[in-house]
Formats: sequence, C-alpha cells, structure tokens
Amino acid sequence: MTLSINRQVIAFVHDVSVAAASFWLALYLRTGGDFSGISLEGATVASMIFTATCAGVFWLQGQHRSVWAFVSLRELLGILRGSTLAVALFLAITFATTRLEGVPRTVPFMAWFIMTAGLGGSRVLFRLLRERRLSSLWERSGGGRVSVLLVGAGDEADIFLRAVGANPQAPYHVVGILGENQHRVGRTIQGVKVLGTADDLRAVVDTLRERMMAPSRLILTRSVSRFNGGIVSRLLEEAAELGLSLSRVPDLAETRNDVGAAMTVQDRPLALEDLLGRPETKLDRGGIRAMVSGRRVLVTGAGGTIGSEIVRQIAALAPSHLTLVEFCEFNLYRIDLETKESFDGLSMRSFIGDVRDGVRMRQIMAEEKPDLVFHAAAIKHVPIAEDNIREAILTNAVGTRTVADCCLQSGCSAMVLISTDKAVHPSSVMGATKRLAEMYCQALDLSSRGMRFVTVRFGNVLGSTGSVVPRFKEQLAKGGPLTVTHPDITRYFMTVREAVELVLQASSLSARPDDQRGKVLVLDMGEPVKIADLARQMIRLAGLRPDEDVKIAYTGLRPGEKLHEELFAEEEALIPSAADGVKLGKATTVDLDFLRQELDEYAASLRLGLDEEQCLAKLSELVSEFKRPFDELRQAG
Repeated sequence: MTLSINRQVIAFVHDVSVAAASFWLALYLRTGGDFSGISLEGATVASMIFTATCAGVFWLQGQHRSVWAFVSLRELLGILRGSTLAVALFLAITFATTRLEGVPRTVPFMAWFIMTAGLGGSRVLFRLLRERRLSSLWERSGGGRVSVLLVGAGDEADIFLRAVGANPQAPYHVVGILGENQHRVGRTIQGVKVLGTADDLRAVVDTLRERMMAPSRLILTRSVSRFNGGIVSRLLEEAAELGLSLSRVPDLAETRNDVGAAMTVQDRPLALEDLLGRPETKLDRGGIRAMVSGRRVLVTGAGGTIGSEIVRQIAALAPSHLTLVEFCEFNLYRIDLETKESFDGLSMRSFIGDVRDGVRMRQIMAEEKPDLVFHAAAIKHVPIAEDNIREAILTNAVGTRTVADCCLQSGCSAMVLISTDKAVHPSSVMGATKRLAEMYCQALDLSSRGMRFVTVRFGNVLGSTGSVVPRFKEQLAKGGPLTVTHPDITRYFMTVREAVELVLQASSLSARPDDQRGKVLVLDMGEPVKIADLARQMIRLAGLRPDEDVKIAYTGLRPGEKLHEELFAEEEALIPSAADGVKLGKATTVDLDFLRQELDEYAASLRLGLDEEQCLAKLSELVSEFKRPFDELRQAG
C-alpha cells in the first residue's frame, strides 16, 4: 500500500511541477528572456495562483491515480480537460483579483499548451519506452451490457479493457478491478479503478451493490497458472456464495500488439484444470524438436489418452515418419483419421498390434525401423487389473519386455516407457506390473552402451478415459450423487497436454551424459489434490452447491487402491535434472540376466494357466516392495 501511495504522490508532484514550469517557460518565451519589462512580483503571484489552481484541479480529477504504463487516449483526453479547466479557473481568479497585472495576457494560453504537452508527453514517453509501440494509444470508448469485475491488475487487464473500449459491441461493462496485492489499489487502468485485492472480494462486491453497480460476473484476466496457489479455487467458492459466475479470458499475449484481434476477446468458462494451481513449466522446446524432427517415431498404445496426445505432439514436431500401434481397432481408426486430417502430407502408417505378440512386434519394427519408440500401451485401471491379474502381467510387464527387446534388436536409439506413480510402493497389481516393467527397462538402460531406455513416471491424467473426472461428469448429468471412495483420498493430477509435454521434455534428456542411465525420470506433479475437493469444485463449476444440490457419497477403498499415492520412494532420493519440471530418481536396479530368466519362466507359466494365487506370489517375489494392504484389512475384517 505504501509503495502505491508513494507512486501516486510522485505522479502528483510531477504534474504540479510541470504546471509551475510551464507558466515560467511561457513567460520566458513571451518576453524573449527579457523580464525587465514586467513586474516580477506580479508574475510570481500569478505563477503561485496558477500552480495552486492546477494542483487543485489535478487532485480533484484524480489523474495522478492512473497507471502510466497503461496510458491511452482516454487518459490524454482527461489531461486535456483538466488543463483547460485549470487555465479557465486561473483566468477567472486573476481577472477578479489582480487583473493579471504585470503579466502578458497571452502567457496563460501558452502555458496551457506547454502544460498539456508536458503532462501528456511524459506519460506517452513512459509507455513508449516500456512497450516500444504506438498502437497502444489509439482507442475508442464503447458501452457494455454485462457488469463484470476483473481479477488481476496487470498488462492483461489493460489489454482486456482496451479491447472492450475499442469495440462498441463489447458485451461487458467493467465496474472495477481486483489486484493480487496492494501494489495498485486505488489507482486506475483505462479509467477503471483498482478497488482492492482478491482477498477483498466480498467487501468490494457489497460496496458495488450499495452503489447500484453490482457485477454479475468475475473474470480472471491472467493465466490461471500465474495466480498464487489456491486463489482460483477460493475465488470460485466465494463467487458461488455471492451469486457470481467465474470465468477467464484466453491467453492475451498473442493479441498484445494487435488491438484489432483483441477486440474479439471473449471470456471463457473456468475449466477443471484451471483449479489445479500448477505453476507454468519452462520447456526446452528446441531440445524436444531436435529429438523428434526428421526422425522415425513409433508409438504403442497410440489410441489411448496418453498415446494419442503423444501422437498429436510428435506429429507437430515434423518427424520423417510416424508409426501408430494400437490393439483397439476403433481407437486406432480415430487417431489415424485425426492425424491425417490435421497433418496432411505427414508420412505415417497405422498397425493393429498387441504388445504381447512378439512375432507381430518384430514384424512392425523390421518394417518401420523406428529411431525413437514411445511405449504407452498398458492395462492402466486398478480395479480392472485386480480382476484380470494374468492379463495385466502379460501386458504391462511381459509386453514391455517384448517391446524393449524388439527395440534393441531393430537398432532404435531410444525407447521411452510411460510409467505411473502407482509403481512406487505398489499396493495393486497394476502398480506392481508397471514397477516390474520399470525394472526391466532400467536394467537394459544400464547394460546397453548405445541405446537408451528412458522411464518416465507421473500421476493421474485429468479427464483420461475411465478416470474420476469423466465419471463425475456422468454422475452430475444424472443429478448425483458423486461417488468418492474415501473422504481423505488424494491423487496427483496433470492435464494430458502438460503430461505429454513433460514426457517429451524428459525424453530429450536421453541425449545427455551416461550418469543418468538406470534412473527413473519423475515429473513434477505439484501438490496432491483431495478427490472430495475435486468433486466439490466440479459441482460448483456446474453452477450447483455441493452437499445441497448434489450430494457426495463415500463408497470405501477398492482392492489395490491407496489412500495417498507417491511419486518416488524414500530410498530413491530425487535429484534435479537438466530440465524444468523433471527430476531423477535413483530407483533400485536388478541384474538383467537374472530378470530375463525370471520373466521367461513367468511368461511361460502364465501362458500355461498359472492360477491367480500363484500369479500374485511370483509377482511379489519379483517386486519385493509389492504389498496389498487391502487384503490384510479384508482378512482382519
């Protein structure tokens, strides 16, 4: 608050100083520098009256409260009005008192011109030095229909307000701004006052309602990832209680220098991913492109949530050839069609293939000769894996071994295994099989001198098929209740786009020195999210009230399900990597020859019909950290 007040005081002192200087400069220009023909005493009195009059007008007009960084035609017109009013009042006062004796009558008019140029010119110069462009100054005012309150008093708010002012058909009437801190409270941007901070939402809305300026919508002007953690979730809750809808504007960076494009800016409904409160990750896009561009890439599980996003992002990086491998015909058809429509001319082929089928995988690898393989095929749903133990082991563990061996035989430069946080201290079949897959790829990475086997581990993908978010949406459509297994259960969440970006970022590290061999790459997932809180947020996003309009029902933990997931074990000792958002975990490794022999015997036994109890016993033997607390709880009643 002190800094904001100091800046306003500095601005006011500047304006008053310009007014005083303009009077004496006008007098100097009028007399040619020869003051012998005028009364210095009269001129001094006149200059004091002129300065005092200007100070009073400027203070009442509040032009010192505008933010110079966002000065526009609106502020310049305000300066013109204020200067004109000040000179008119000065003339009225001096003619009524001193008759402007001793001072040439043209001096006030010259002072008006100099003062207007000085006040406006200093502000324009400040903005031009800051932005180095002229387009920011030319705007038109326009009306609005929906009263809105903006959150964020930065560049984005300025762009949004200019877009509203430049578009006569804009559907908004901005009644105020909330800053993230006290830095600009009390000042104005494009003539709209910063009324308080986000913490003052309730008080500001109450005040606006008393003034008959009640907003009906709250609009976030900044990227949600740039707000302080938890602020968006809190604003959503408070907005719902105040009867306001909460929305956001799209990324305005691309319209920063194009007012014409900014005129079409519309707010968008808040999405669930906006509530994760995750920081923006700086990606090494050059390194990612260098890894993919001009190379032959193969993706297994290409039709799944992760696999299809890998395909999209890889296709955009200009590989020389892209190969899609998928067991589900419909999923393969869908991603094949989408990729061909979006990337016309891209060399690509699509294969129906089961990663458990060594003959088929060797055939595909021999034909396609990939340089880089992303292995995303897996049985990923914990309850499904618990009910299909043999299939989960054959797909997740044996299938990964098959793909890895085929990569080694075909001369790939790198294979990337998509793993999961459920592989850490696994309590489920799915987690244990993925940990076994990690172990095999780690062993290969340590033993292979040329090829790299990169393991990337992360948590839940928001909105992936069969996950909690689509289920909540279906339950909301039916009117509820939303089912949660336990009141305290938490999970790590990441959007599929961000997850794949970081997978590619992590994969680009494969070109780094060999001291990274055998380590697991762990994505920074931020803070875990309470599933019950996620359910409540989804209810609020639907415009409903949790526990009133829609209930939340607790159903109990399912077999293999943990209360809290972990991204790494204590003994793995995460260390920073060369990439933002990625860390290295020193996971336990196993001898490659031993693991190969054990997997050979395990796979043969599974295909001969190993029963469920024997499957689990062998899995627990190979993955020593595999524990099933659910079974222990069930046995204990």
